[in-house]
Amino acid sequence: MIEVIARPKKRLFLALILASLFLATLSTYGLWMVSFPGLANISTFLPVVLGVLLGMVLLAIGIGVGGIILAILGFSTLSLFQGPAWSAINLLFPLAIQIGKIFDVEKERVERSFIEVSNYLIHQKHIKVSPDKLLILTPHCIQQELCQYKVTHDIANCRKCGACQVGDLLTISEKYGVHVTISTGGTLARKVIKTLRPHAVLAIACERDLTSGIQDVFPLPVIGVLNERPNGPCCNTRIDVKRVEEAVKDFIS
Repeated sequence: MIEVIARPKKRLFLALILASLFLATLSTYGLWMVSFPGLANISTFLPVVLGVLLGMVLLAIGIGVGGIILAILGFSTLSLFQGPAWSAINLLFPLAIQIGKIFDVEKERVERSFIEVSNYLIHQKHIKVSPDKLLILTPHCIQQELCQYKVTHDIANCRKCGACQVGDLLTISEKYGVHVTISTGGTLARKVIKTLRPHAVLAIACERDLTSGIQDVFPLPVIGVLNERPNGPCCNTRIDVKRVEEAVKDFIS
């Protein structure tokens, strides 16, 4: 089965995050109201203390979401807002997925929108790194499944036969002097990042792995490139090589 990936829209993710923030605010207020009588019986100050604490948490999340929206709209935001922004995303993202399901929006579509937002924010920073500090990270499903040469431990084992696009990535690595690694999973990917200590990552994967990976390695800047799946998930996947090369040039030029 051939998967056709629709062009993601940033506004979908932003709308769901705003809806999540609204729902979280209502739920927090409801929690405070339910707790009020019991806390007031103990001390008249306790409802106030709890209300202030909950209000501060909601304010921090609101500042984070507001920072994302302002950045998307083209306004300059202070770097100190980046932490609350990504904390807000990590906290509200599962709720955004559930709200999306209510409106029959599939999870992968929300994740694609998140990746589009994340890529846009990274581009807006105009980050430049030296080639040896850039890592291209791709899953092993990009390799032709019947290939006898295993490249997960050493991509240099690739014979560049053209049966898959591992050779294209190796060529980009050699041409620009950037690292390229093929990972068999999230644990190994994190180990590679910990070992190489790149200043930026160009990650190639499906929606789920890109979304979790981008969130896991924050504040490390990551540009996510969705793979193509002409044979279904996790089997002989493909990539837009030109897009990968352009992303590499954007980081190092």
